[in-house]
Amino acid sequence: MSHPHLDLSAPAPLPAGGLRVIPLGGLGEVGRNMTAFEYDGRLLLVDCGVLFPEDHHPGVDLILPDFEPIRDRLDAVEALVLTHGHEDHIGATPYLLRERGDIPLVGSKLTLALLGSKLREHRLKETVHFEVAEGQTITFGPFVLEFVAVNHSIPDALAVVIRTGAGVVLHTGDFKMDQLPLDGRITDLNEFARLGDEGVDLFLTDSTNAEVPGFTTSEKDISPVLERVFAKSDQRIIVACFASHVHRVQQVLDAAVAHGRRVGYVGRSMVRNMAIAQELGYLTVPPGVMVDAKDLADLPPEKQVLISTGSQGEPLSALSRIAQRSHSFVHLEEGDTVVLASSLIPGNENAVYRVINGLSRLGANVVHKGNALVHVSGHASAGELLYCYNIVKPRNVMPVHGEYRHMRANADLARATGVQNVVLAEDGVVVDLVDGVARVAGKVEVGYVFVDGSTIGDISESSMKDRRILGEEGFLSVIVVVDSVTGKVVSGPEIHARGFAEDETTFAEIRQPIVDAITAAVQDGVTDSHQLQQTVRRVVGRWVNRAHRRRPMIIPVVIEA
Repeated sequence: MSHPHLDLSAPAPLPAGGLRVIPLGGLGEVGRNMTAFEYDGRLLLVDCGVLFPEDHHPGVDLILPDFEPIRDRLDAVEALVLTHGHEDHIGATPYLLRERGDIPLVGSKLTLALLGSKLREHRLKETVHFEVAEGQTITFGPFVLEFVAVNHSIPDALAVVIRTGAGVVLHTGDFKMDQLPLDGRITDLNEFARLGDEGVDLFLTDSTNAEVPGFTTSEKDISPVLERVFAKSDQRIIVACFASHVHRVQQVLDAAVAHGRRVGYVGRSMVRNMAIAQELGYLTVPPGVMVDAKDLADLPPEKQVLISTGSQGEPLSALSRIAQRSHSFVHLEEGDTVVLASSLIPGNENAVYRVINGLSRLGANVVHKGNALVHVSGHASAGELLYCYNIVKPRNVMPVHGEYRHMRANADLARATGVQNVVLAEDGVVVDLVDGVARVAGKVEVGYVFVDGSTIGDISESSMKDRRILGEEGFLSVIVVVDSVTGKVVSGPEIHARGFAEDETTFAEIRQPIVDAITAAVQDGVTDSHQLQQTVRRVVGRWVNRAHRRRPMIIPVVIEA
């Protein structure tokens, strides 16, 4: 998104006594949240998450925030604060620690436990970490941090207060204001109001649900719906949800116990995360209810419940493999019930509906957000955001976490409550808080950092474009051998293609035009093989566009003999 009215050149040096905010990811997208705060030459990082690829990112496993603007200043980083344990807030931490392995990690008990498991998976040594809880204060260099309890779709989420000589910053992280949460831990509005009375100079607020009117539905409202699903089903029930949604899993466990069913987890991340949550006391599992998923098949179908990963239609997830009949031990039977107890992350719609269709084709009764209240959001809706603006009374507001439309809607809410200065920024747009006023100071270059297997960051936007062309439009290679003395074509054109009909006649009509074009180019004095290759590309490109309405990748090779 361009900002024609803003100066988006490289930022000038930070004025003395000012605080600089540098979003490295998460502004203009739902994922890869990461923000750097700079004060007095030192840096504090808040969150370090991943973005999951969409259909237009072929071959990509994960997308990371761009560390480049701070790469040569990693020795100035005082700490990395993690607001909660979702992948879009902690998932890129292992990649950051590969660049500097001793960055102190700060987070709640559950957040650090989930991260510790991830670091072990990446074979990284655990760096020094500081376990914090609401009400605590901790200092790193010039940054004094306080933590406030917030309610979200994962336990133990925290907002963070950052105090420096430039003023007081309140960063909500992801939050909502569920008044009847399963764990009884509500967003501490009393503390928000106290901070408001003291004076909040910059308020960074979660924008994800800013377009949604009213208040977000309570998590408890799902229980009656699950109860009805369990009461109606006389066969196996499979529930798919995020592998970190402890409260959702708790409700499924409670429903299973009430209906005399046993439960098994399917999916590596689900097994790992729920074991951590149970061990730390965030998940209550009644004795005798859990069974190894492979052993569930020994029980009658009406006694079985599987809790699975794959609610976003991820191709390699347990649920996708079940829908494709390729799972090693879960085989769907007609009349089984599948519950997709999660939201649709923007961009995943096609993948999710593909899975729903696959399950329906196998005879399953599919219950999802579109036909039942089996998911509620973890983010504050417009009514909650208005409430927060009114009690925090911030001097400056900077919407974070969301697509541009979400942040724009959040900015409108802040202005409606009388906030005079609202700064709309995106990834790389630098915001300075100086003398109590936040303003855009310029822009640093940030981009997508793609992870493809063990390759990190070597995939450019242009190579991603090439992958899309290969996937959508196909590939043509044209090999021609030219006599280096006469310039005549002595062999070829030999044409190889992917994504076209494999009929020998497909390319018959273009062979002679290629020869004619090369002959004409040579007669015009063109002898350079690179220029001859460009001639071939132009001729083939025009023909394939006219004849097949396609724009494939064309690789011409002209060999001089």
